Amino acid sequence: MPGTVTPLSYLLPPLICGTATFNTQYNLDPFAIDTTGIVHRALSLGIRAFDTSPYYGPSEELLGKALDTPFVHDNFSRHDYFLLTKVGRIGSSEFDYSASWVYYSIQRSLERLRTDYLDLVYCHDVEFVSPTEVLTAVRELRRIRNEEGTIKYVGISGYPIAVLCECAELVLRETGEPLDAVMSYANFTLQNTLLSSEGVPRLKAAGVDVVPNASPLGMGLLRRHGVAIGGQGDWHPAGKDLRAAVGEASDFCDANGEKLEVVAIRYAFEAWMREGGEVGSQGDPASGVPWKRETIEEVGGRKLGVSVMGVSKIEELDETMRVWRSILDGREDGQRTAMEGGRQASDHTWSLNRQREVQELAASIRNILGKYFDYTWASPQPGFVNQRRTPAPLSTPAIE
Repeated sequence: MPGTVTPLSYLLPPLICGTATFNTQYNLDPFAIDTTGIVHRALSLGIRAFDTSPYYGPSEELLGKALDTPFVHDNFSRHDYFLLTKVGRIGSSEFDYSASWVYYSIQRSLERLRTDYLDLVYCHDVEFVSPTEVLTAVRELRRIRNEEGTIKYVGISGYPIAVLCECAELVLRETGEPLDAVMSYANFTLQNTLLSSEGVPRLKAAGVDVVPNASPLGMGLLRRHGVAIGGQGDWHPAGKDLRAAVGEASDFCDANGEKLEVVAIRYAFEAWMREGGEVGSQGDPASGVPWKRETIEEVGGRKLGVSVMGVSKIEELDETMRVWRSILDGREDGQRTAMEGGRQASDHTWSLNRQREVQELAASIRNILGKYFDYTWASPQPGFVNQRRTPAPLSTPAIE
């Protein structure tokens, strides 16, 4: 990275609002969702980062529209929040990591998101292309960063831990500069903790600054009613045996007066906040102190593991934030955090008790999962062929 740029880990908030739900994978009609209301509510609750991708259908446009409103303009400047997007993935079986497509994709994202710059850009799902293609895309993103200034930080994302680590090591070896971020999804959950046991040591050794954990519910797998079926049908890669094992875990939660998704979200947030701290961040933790840009020193003094969560309803967002703030209440000096956030000093003790309950439930759930604990599905699936053949025209479409 040229010059003395502030490391991403000093700035990025540890809770990011993902907008993959603004898409037909998770919802039949994303335009029927109150996406503007969700974004506005997230900002009001202290969330200061939003993750999206061109691959997520209308997500970029919907997010850009929600941010280009009087409410946002009147209460926030652009530097008050982070915008994270991706390049390279066009469709379920179509990828383009060429320099020309990467540049085109960045210009399109800037227009869709109605912004002059992007805080962090990932190469999307790197396991579907060759290491050489990943290196080409990273170099182009860094060229844009250095020459045009419309990108601040560069990273990669994907599912297989080994591939993410190999790509991070390759980028460091070939360019002499480590990646700012590597985002993994569904790899630190109740069902799978490989991001911590296998990913963090290698990624840290490769100089990666921040490792966000996305999809704490395993892309909807860890839900009482199973995988959500959106406009794209049942797209989830989990096989029937894994789903059956998760179903048994859900029945266990029901029998103990719990819901699987409630246990899963708290476990992932709380455990990754701790275990991902060495590759975490020191940005605004959204503890509930109204309209205040906080630093991590105000909630314990150490970096927090970064989590990416997604919702489809304002009520889901409110519940997620209740859980997140309860977890913060259980940290060092949590009594003060709770009181400044409008809660009670006793919430610190409640949070610690709930932490123990969730850890006990998690241990039982892992026993139920058996061989499917730390089980991963293939990505890509055997026989995958990139359908990208002829480059599309690179004129940026007008955004209405």
